[in-house]
Amino acid sequence: MASNRRTLLADAALDVLANEGIRGLTHRAVDRAAGMPTGTTSAYFRTRSALLTGLVTRLVQLDQAELQALAEQLPVPRTAEEMVDGVALLARHRLTGEGRRRSLARYACTVESVRDPELREILIPRENAGRESVRLFLAAHGVADVEARSQILLSCIDGLVFDGLVSGGDVSREAIEGLVVAALR
Repeated sequence: MASNRRTLLADAALDVLANEGIRGLTHRAVDRAAGMPTGTTSAYFRTRSALLTGLVTRLVQLDQAELQALAEQLPVPRTAEEMVDGVALLARHRLTGEGRRRSLARYACTVESVRDPELREILIPRENAGRESVRLFLAAHGVADVEARSQILLSCIDGLVFDGLVSGGDVSREAIEGLVVAALR
């Protein structure tokens, strides 16, 4: 029961962070968002640091599950066009709906992690099926230093998503195509 309550509160904290930003993330705001009595969040996450740690842990858990599901849904891309299609699908999701909310929370937590080594450790890129799919694609195309190129490509895609969130725009297929072509050079 306690772990379910912690998950519910972490999910509510993600919503608060996405809606109100880092300054709006308070124990009381999470209590309200979760529909819980005042003091519930502080009973499970005693400090703001504990609340952020719980939120970031849940965020990474959700992201990893999403990337695993996407990799199971889509085969490893064989062509640059298939890679662009997969990246475009992920980028569009990260800019809309639940993906948008999590992206906003992720970037806010990333900025906080600059001053918080514990958050930074939780947020460091993890091995997942999506990352592996990029590595396999690049390796199949004879790219040298697959690890470094994969990291660069994924970081650039992340930058496009960030730009789309900030500008309220979309991630263009042409921009993704340019990144994939550059990674293959």
